Amino acid sequence: MTDFHPQVKQLLDGEITLADLPPELRAEGEEALRLLAAVDREPVTFPALDASVLAELRRRRSKAPSLWRRLVAPREVRLRVRPWTLVPALAMAAALVVLLSRPEPTPAAATVTVRFVLFAPEAQQVAAGGHLLQWDQAATPLVRTGAPGVWSATLTLPAGQHQYAFVVDGARWVADPGAPAVDDGFGRRNSVLSL
Repeated sequence: MTDFHPQVKQLLDGEITLADLPPELRAEGEEALRLLAAVDREPVTFPALDASVLAELRRRRSKAPSLWRRLVAPREVRLRVRPWTLVPALAMAAALVVLLSRPEPTPAAATVTVRFVLFAPEAQQVAAGGHLLQWDQAATPLVRTGAPGVWSATLTLPAGQHQYAFVVDGARWVADPGAPAVDDGFGRRNSVLSL
């Protein structure tokens, strides 16, 4: 098969005439027109189908839709519910409600954000120390808030029970007056925080 120039294809499609082609494409255009004239343009006809073949096709065609119609046709469906059959279904529904309504357990690695606040108007500096901070006096300094004498710091701690105390001016350990306290075994009291 010959691949013709796009303008020669326009000629074959009847969009332009042979005279519209540039002189260098006219020979190609004439050749394309000769090939087109040689093509047999008589309409294609099919021999008539035998009546028995048509009858068989009609028979097969009529079976499929009737089967389909029977499958999709609306029907009346009657259900008889007996009271004793409802008991297991209701028990399963109640069990499902109980299972879905239980709170999820808190993961062991959960953390809680806690704000430590101490009222110490005479203090120059305040810090929080605790067993998680290895009782380091400088680990968590508290800052003055807008209110006079109020110091605060915010920490994120793992869930659990923590002992802590405030260190005022780097020397005096003070238990949090707003939290329960326990004896630390060295003659001081530590505050206890349960998260």
